[in-house]
Amino acid sequence: MKFYTSVGPNPRVVKLFMAEKGIEIPEVTVDLRGGENRRAPYNVEVNPAGQTPALELDDGGFLCEVTAICEYLDERFPDRTLIGSTPEERANTRMWTRRIDLKICEPLTNGFRFAEGLPLFEQRLRCLPEAAEGLKATAQDGIKWLDPLIAGRGYVAGDTLSLADIMLFAFLDFGASVGQPIDPANTNILGWYERMKSRPSATAS
Repeated sequence: MKFYTSVGPNPRVVKLFMAEKGIEIPEVTVDLRGGENRRAPYNVEVNPAGQTPALELDDGGFLCEVTAICEYLDERFPDRTLIGSTPEERANTRMWTRRIDLKICEPLTNGFRFAEGLPLFEQRLRCLPEAAEGLKATAQDGIKWLDPLIAGRGYVAGDTLSLADIMLFAFLDFGASVGQPIDPANTNILGWYERMKSRPSATAS
């Protein structure tokens, strides 16, 4: 296998996931800032969506979405699952991962792309600068919504670390670096964030 990576929170989700599972896969760094992901051969041979990350499989095929890559790696390397050991656990992880993606990660990322990241993205995808502040506020609403729901929990989906935690951490850490910090009023999220930052895997980037 080969892992195609770049700067940004999406590849970092997979790198954190692999670090937590103790998986090492040879990497190919894609020059995202230089637009390598948007031209051949990458957007022809690897990912026609022109996005990172991507995982090249042993049979030469490619997986190109974060959750698909992580779920594949969890099944391929089943020790210490980060998705779940039972149908109920897996469904719960997927539920929380999807909620976090829709309510926090997507608006946070697009808020950045349409504002601070506009010079990089305006020639690559449809950007709506007028929506940036609303998207950033939507992401903060999502964090505020999640905060009371994790009170008393060790992790987002329950008592054990899962993909939901890894995804949330990667994007909140990215947000903190691009002018979208966590509101200090969200004390449960802040406590969880500091615990995640203290994990050895947090250095994976």
